[in-house]
Amino acid sequence: MRKLSILLLSLICLPLSGQTVPKMVNIPAGSFTMGSAGEGYNYDEVPAHKVTVSAFKMSAYEITNAQFEQFAPEHKKLRGSEFGLSKGDNEAVAYVTWYAAQAYCEWLSQKTGRHFRLPTEAEWEYACRAGTTTPYYSGKTIPAGCDRNQKTERNLKTVSLEVGKSKPNAWGLYDMHGNVEEWCFDYYGPYKADAARDPVGPEEGVFAVTRGGSHNTPVEFLRSANRSAALPEDAHSQIGFRIVESDFTPVKKSGAKAGKQVSKDASYRWIKASKKPFFAEPVPYVIPPVDGSPFYKHNHQPAVTWCNNGDLLAIWFSCDAESGREMVVLGSRFREGKWSPASLFFKVPDRNMTGSSLIRLGTGELLHINGVGNSGDWQNLAMVVRRSSDNGKTWYSCEQVTGHGKRHQVIAGGLVLSDGTIVQPCDAGPEGNDGTAVQISRYNGQDWTDPWDGAPLPVIEGTAQMREDQRSSTIGGIHAGVVELKDGSLMALGRGNPVHAPDGRLNMPKSISKDGGKTWTVTASGFPPIDGGQRLAMIRLKEGPIMLVSFTDHPERSAERGLYLDAGMSYGAFVALSYDDGETWPVLRLLTDGKKRTLDGGAWTGEFKTDATHSEPKGYLAVTQTPDGIIHVLSSRLHYRFNLPWIMTGLR
Repeated sequence: MRKLSILLLSLICLPLSGQTVPKMVNIPAGSFTMGSAGEGYNYDEVPAHKVTVSAFKMSAYEITNAQFEQFAPEHKKLRGSEFGLSKGDNEAVAYVTWYAAQAYCEWLSQKTGRHFRLPTEAEWEYACRAGTTTPYYSGKTIPAGCDRNQKTERNLKTVSLEVGKSKPNAWGLYDMHGNVEEWCFDYYGPYKADAARDPVGPEEGVFAVTRGGSHNTPVEFLRSANRSAALPEDAHSQIGFRIVESDFTPVKKSGAKAGKQVSKDASYRWIKASKKPFFAEPVPYVIPPVDGSPFYKHNHQPAVTWCNNGDLLAIWFSCDAESGREMVVLGSRFREGKWSPASLFFKVPDRNMTGSSLIRLGTGELLHINGVGNSGDWQNLAMVVRRSSDNGKTWYSCEQVTGHGKRHQVIAGGLVLSDGTIVQPCDAGPEGNDGTAVQISRYNGQDWTDPWDGAPLPVIEGTAQMREDQRSSTIGGIHAGVVELKDGSLMALGRGNPVHAPDGRLNMPKSISKDGGKTWTVTASGFPPIDGGQRLAMIRLKEGPIMLVSFTDHPERSAERGLYLDAGMSYGAFVALSYDDGETWPVLRLLTDGKKRTLDGGAWTGEFKTDATHSEPKGYLAVTQTPDGIIHVLSSRLHYRFNLPWIMTGLR
């Protein structure tokens, strides 16, 4: 899609022959209260404030495919490319970036000698309301004819996006509630309380505002006051645009700048790794914010890395529903033995944010990789990459590196190979047996590719059990951990897709790729399979061995699935070491010091007890090892610290 935007901006303007300027309606000057009370998830709609708007004209309908393609005929090949949406000439155009929408306005202005542009966010809300103060210009419910399957869907329902089928507002504007979201002129930024005349968003920013909501979206996102946004290069079936004509020219904005880099903090002096066994009392790292950042009941799916300044940086998602558009990514720091309260780390407004990863490059630069939905749910995700050169204090170069779709659900545990290649595991689909794909960057995180070339190999998707030695285009199991082997091959272990071992038991799948992640051969691992609410973590320690942290199976599963870790009926999270690249695992022990305690694991784990034979039964795990040799494992709520000598006390 980014390539499309570049193409559109470089097209030679076509003759105006046959071009009909979209029908424009007069919008009178006036004042209104912009925003809302900010209840619930709508914290970005406050403070409500008085805005005065000059008169302008707005297109009565959203720009259609036929109109847009007089400017960019290459767009026609994109019609219906997602779930058959936006196919007809008179349907609202979609699959258009913010840059391409602005280029259309510039082209139309040049050809007509008139001044067309995208509406400012204030102009859009003023025009939508048309003098009303209710949630919708029709009152408390959406206007007749606006319903386009107004609910969250994993597979978007194909509906007609033909313009002009809804009841218009008092000023003659159609489809202001739903159909497709509409790009606005502004970069996204917070409201100010002061009264304003013809306000424009911040001079520069990361996201561009969209308004109005779309098909396959709950109705609350269609409200007049609702604010959404997207990366300017994003283009999918739920965003289109309409235009305005006005003598008022908003302050010219420069491109979305990357954010100024600041100098690195001084490097931290790490102490020498101790040879004495060490295990610290588990402590929570999920601490509610004190700065007003959004914080919801479900906090889950962490990622963690260490920084040059001695900090640990942890991030995770917070939401009420995992398919919700309210989902935010929160962050916290571990410094001098204490976790800070959480604060907002990353959020694209009104988008699902499932899946985060933190990768530390050899230079100390940090990569933050995140999934971003086109709406709700976690199937139609795009992968976004940010960078930091100051230990995560500031982030720059926020770039969308994939389109929306499967194989993009980011998993904590991205790694840098010995040749500098970056490997980012991503769930290959939204279901529990869809397996794991990898996204690869050989250019320091600048460009990414999926090594699978689409060749007709077996795809794991939807298959619960796998055959021994099955070759696949995906890793066996979702939420996979990946490590590099000494010969340059990749090894992965994952959740789901169990494999029958020679003894008849079902095992966690072990996947090996000798072609850089393009294809995988799946065998039985020797470990019990894991399931809902559980995610393993795997890393090669600085001392050399591969370390796996995983779980015994759920207590409700049968013993045939390898319920317990050993004959002593040990149960819960365990740590295993391999010195021969995963062939054998001679060191195995529970993730507990044997102390009797009751802990809250949060998320899907809840309260549990530990002792000599019981450890945390569930949790999504993430791991890093600091230069002092300390291994840091995060579950869904808790932080574990230990070292290699402590693991070795579990030698079998």
